[in-house]
Amino acid sequence: MWRSGNGRDRPASAARGDPRVKLGVTRLLEEPERYFGKARARVGLVANYNAVDERAVPIIKLFSECSGIKLARIYAAEHGLWGCEQAGVKVWHGTDELTGVEVVSLYGEAVKPTPEMLDGIDVLVCDGNDIGSRYWTGLATVALCIEAAAEAGKPVIVTDRPNPLGGTVIEGSLLDPRYRSFVGYERIPMRHGMTAGELAAMFAARSRIDVDLTVVPMDGWERHMLFPDTGHFWTGTPNMPGFETALVYPGTCLFEGTTLSEGRGTTKPFRLIGAPWLDPFGLAEVLNDMSLKGVRFRPARFRPMFSKHSGVECGGVEVHVTDPGEVRAVLLGVSMLHAARKQNELEFQWRGADGGSASHRLFIDLLAGGAELRAWLEEGASPDEIIARWEPGLREFAEIREQYLMYR
Repeated sequence: MWRSGNGRDRPASAARGDPRVKLGVTRLLEEPERYFGKARARVGLVANYNAVDERAVPIIKLFSECSGIKLARIYAAEHGLWGCEQAGVKVWHGTDELTGVEVVSLYGEAVKPTPEMLDGIDVLVCDGNDIGSRYWTGLATVALCIEAAAEAGKPVIVTDRPNPLGGTVIEGSLLDPRYRSFVGYERIPMRHGMTAGELAAMFAARSRIDVDLTVVPMDGWERHMLFPDTGHFWTGTPNMPGFETALVYPGTCLFEGTTLSEGRGTTKPFRLIGAPWLDPFGLAEVLNDMSLKGVRFRPARFRPMFSKHSGVECGGVEVHVTDPGEVRAVLLGVSMLHAARKQNELEFQWRGADGGSASHRLFIDLLAGGAELRAWLEEGASPDEIIARWEPGLREFAEIREQYLMYR
């Protein structure tokens, strides 16, 4: 774990609907001529209805009503136009019923816009909720859109939003380029501590992409702010229902690479972790004895309604957040993997990248950005030893990212 030293205490959480941060998209729509020019630009918008402004108004609606531009096309990434599709479910082309605008899928036959998909637009605008973790596929979508726009000679605008986990803490492994995938496209840590706009600028520069890229910054966001401090409304995907889920996700998402349930199919995804063979009381006791900061573990039994172990009662734990500012999610996740595997090494299994049992390519390696985490756990390394082995990479990343930080 690496933390920048601004030394500030976080303010009391803001009330929802009383925003302390003005979004990049709000600034863009307040001054369309500044960013699009005087001509009525044809805009392609990469967003869904979960992307809202400070008053919970969907930005698709706001773009369609802006007289200074023409909303020509909407591009829908994973989870679809309304953000209601489950993870991995393909999204199809269509028409938005509110605006009548064409909807093009970026999570179906193609995940990168083709030249034909960019025909008829003057500029591509990317806006969407980020949750501060490398696994979040929205990051890969933005990166691929930047690549495609550069190839087509189209300018790109990224409207910035808060990183809900703040911008001071970075954790976990750096991605090994040999394990690049849609759940890990950029060489960044599991918890990266950057905004979508900062990441876009860094990706374009480090990849040496010749693209006309503009990042519209926020007003009022500071790196020490967690999501509750912003006063914004949380609008999540089906398995990201709230801030606490996002806070633990950089760690508990690693269970997607195992045969254990990560809580999909329950009301507490990524906070309920378990399997039919796990002893909930033993696991909770071991984890609580580790005295991990900012969390407590409750022994739990649950029955997923879909996904892994659908309809089967699982034993495990629920993660409760006691102090959001102290949570170190990657240490949390590695500790939980270590404890669950140690309880029954025969039953604990890794999943293949195709979602089945272990194959030549393991999903845990894609999530972890390499094979080291799996190998170290199998060798018996402790969670603290694993975290320490990642520290040199985090120091390297902290130095690299410094020139791209837009907020202090």
